[in-house]
Amino acid sequence: MFNSFTRCATLIARPSFSLFSFLLSLSLSLSAQALEPSFASTHAPIGIMGDHLHKKGEWMVSYRAMQMDMSGNLLGSTPISDEDIVTSQPNRFAGMPMMPPTLRVVPQDMTTTMHMFGAMYAPTDNLTLVAMVNYLKKEMTLRTYQGGMGTTVLGDFKSKSSGIGDTKLGILYRLAQGETHRFHSNFTLSLPTGSITEEGRPLTPMNMRPLRRLPYPMQLGTGTYDVTPGVTYTGNSGIWAWGAQALYTLRTGENDEGYTVGDETKINTWLQLGFSETVSGSLGLEHKSSDAIDGIDAAIALPVQTADPANSGRDLINVKLGVNTAFTRGALAGHRFAFEYVVPIEQDVNGLQMEMQSMWTLGYQKAF
Repeated sequence: MFNSFTRCATLIARPSFSLFSFLLSLSLSLSAQALEPSFASTHAPIGIMGDHLHKKGEWMVSYRAMQMDMSGNLLGSTPISDEDIVTSQPNRFAGMPMMPPTLRVVPQDMTTTMHMFGAMYAPTDNLTLVAMVNYLKKEMTLRTYQGGMGTTVLGDFKSKSSGIGDTKLGILYRLAQGETHRFHSNFTLSLPTGSITEEGRPLTPMNMRPLRRLPYPMQLGTGTYDVTPGVTYTGNSGIWAWGAQALYTLRTGENDEGYTVGDETKINTWLQLGFSETVSGSLGLEHKSSDAIDGIDAAIALPVQTADPANSGRDLINVKLGVNTAFTRGALAGHRFAFEYVVPIEQDVNGLQMEMQSMWTLGYQKAF
């Protein structure tokens, strides 16, 4: 965890990282009346879950729409072409009937869309309860190469899956609070409500479309009960607000199909500038590290990289830009609308995987 914070701090310190300079110069140009605490910046960027507690008896409902786009492929941290994949990358299932020695199906792009609905309730000032359900839609375009060798393209096809993902229940507990600093613990339990047996009809190198179980990235859940402990710190002074959050997700046991999704570490830091009482902008850094899948689903066997559990897990460092709008008076009092855009600046994958391009989150919250 210390190394993750160090890497993030180094990136912030780079001269090329001029966004902080932009925010600083912009803040100096604000009028004197803007030097009051911004209500909008008391909320963390919309991509941060469980960033604040509520007062006793208070409720909050929320909706987030999220989309992640991936395209191209990486071998470790190095881009690799389709032709190199189908001529040099071994097929884990070589030797099985109708299986070629190298990979013959190559992912081209993938879009994952999530609709998340959440609710929070505070039975006391120091404890807030959290529940989140989500609906996932995944679509991947793949290219199949003809036969057992060569670079002749047979055709492209799409794999799709959609449905309810895993459900999350959690608690936030206040550890300390001062006039400008707040510190609380996070704990979430993920219930395996998402399917891990989604099926489709891939185009094989022999120009067939059999019904097969889809590879791991196209499944909707982990199939295990997962726990995520963590801590969150937030602070503010005048028009500035900042925060940090560290979470660790532990998968418990093996799912019914014989594998365990890798554990994940996620560290976020952010800085916000209040442009007015109702509007703030944010700049953040995120480090995510996930382990490879342990075990294997015997029903997933295809000449494509996504069918091999060794090609899972990655390290990412992302830059995040966001805007918050939160209202305290008028017809929109109690309503918050926010947006955040995420791009990776470093990524290193285990084995051979698709490259993440960007992600965005659009959210709405209402407290009452």
